[in-house]
Amino acid sequence: MRRPGGRWGLLLGAGALCVAAALVQAGGGAYGLTPGQAWAALTDPALWGHGPTWARLFLGDGLGDLLGLGPAHPLPTGTLVVWSVRVPRILVGALVGANLAVAGAIFQALTRNDLASPYTLGVGAGAGLGVWVALVALPALGPHLPLVASLGGAAAFVGVYAIAWRGGAHPTRLVLAGVIVAALAGSVQTALFFLTPDLSLIQDAAAWTAGSLSGVGWGHVRLALPLTALVLALAFGSVRALDVIHLGDGPARALGQAVERARFGLAALAILAAATSVSVAGHVAFVGLIVPHVVRARMGGTHRDLLLGCVAVGPAL
Repeated sequence: MRRPGGRWGLLLGAGALCVAAALVQAGGGAYGLTPGQAWAALTDPALWGHGPTWARLFLGDGLGDLLGLGPAHPLPTGTLVVWSVRVPRILVGALVGANLAVAGAIFQALTRNDLASPYTLGVGAGAGLGVWVALVALPALGPHLPLVASLGGAAAFVGVYAIAWRGGAHPTRLVLAGVIVAALAGSVQTALFFLTPDLSLIQDAAAWTAGSLSGVGWGHVRLALPLTALVLALAFGSVRALDVIHLGDGPARALGQAVERARFGLAALAILAAATSVSVAGHVAFVGLIVPHVVRARMGGTHRDLLLGCVAVGPAL
């Protein structure tokens, strides 16, 4: 049930928290800045007043040269540090939060289980195993981590479906099968950890497994942003199917919904969202589980409201 004023209070509160956290992140680090200095760096006209400078910053010099952009102007040290190092972390953190929250909301609707998330259904573990294999065994796949993570997550979910299928995929069986697949994927990751002789590869993979935005740059933003936009567009276009499926398989079929086809398609969308997050930030397990409950408690309503709240609260958390 929606609480009076809960919708806008939650959205405005999450937005304010995002802005405050962004200022803290922009000013923190070895090159410290006050909130005022961080804001001045974020809004520096030396950057925004010169198109080629901010375009090259976002697109990279290679694509900038390909597009025939002019040279970038020199930037003050504070502006350069904030925009080249800290802003990408802020943006990737926001994208990861939105992706995981939306993925959690979709999985909870599909399974009608409050404990469902990309990680309880084995998707996060499968995507993580794919990235582990790419980092440790097949480093040539490093530039294609989102694809590798998506394939790993998809393979895990297919395994979950195969284990849970008994003339249909009952929500309870899906969650139990997800726990099994997650445990298996975790065991394989542990085996790779002990069998890999190269210590540097182990350190890289272990740092990624812990979940971190360290080392994130504009390349990660360019990678995650279009995938996130695709996920959100398709998710908001599927809110009716989510509302209907959440009623139960019987009522959904009575309303003309092809349940298994919709469930599989929406699961693929949630897998893409989770895999995008895993590929740029590693394991961040709790966002997809917690955020949908926070939003549902304050906003209620349809899945359109739920997804909108997840897009706001996920980055804030």
